Amino acid sequence: MDQLLLVLLVMASAMAIVAILLTRSRRRALAAGLPAPEPRFAVSTEGMKICPKCGMGNLWTERRCSVCGSALR
Repeated sequence: MDQLLLVLLVMASAMAIVAILLTRSRRRALAAGLPAPEPRFAVSTEGMKICPKCGMGNLWTERRCSVCGSALR
C-alpha cells in the first residue's frame, strides 16, 4: 500500500508541475502580445440550438434552455 501511495503522489506532483508550466507559458504569451493558441480539439455545433436570450448552446432535442429556461426555436 505504501508503494501505491508513493506512486500516486509522484504522479499528482508531476501533473501539478505540468499544469503550472502550461499556465506560465500562456501568461507569458499573453503578456508578450502573442495571439491565443488555437484549441487542439474541434468543437462541433452541428444540431445545436442556440438560446436567443443567453446564447447558450443546447442539444437539438431540448425545448427549453438548460441555463435560463427560455423557450428554444
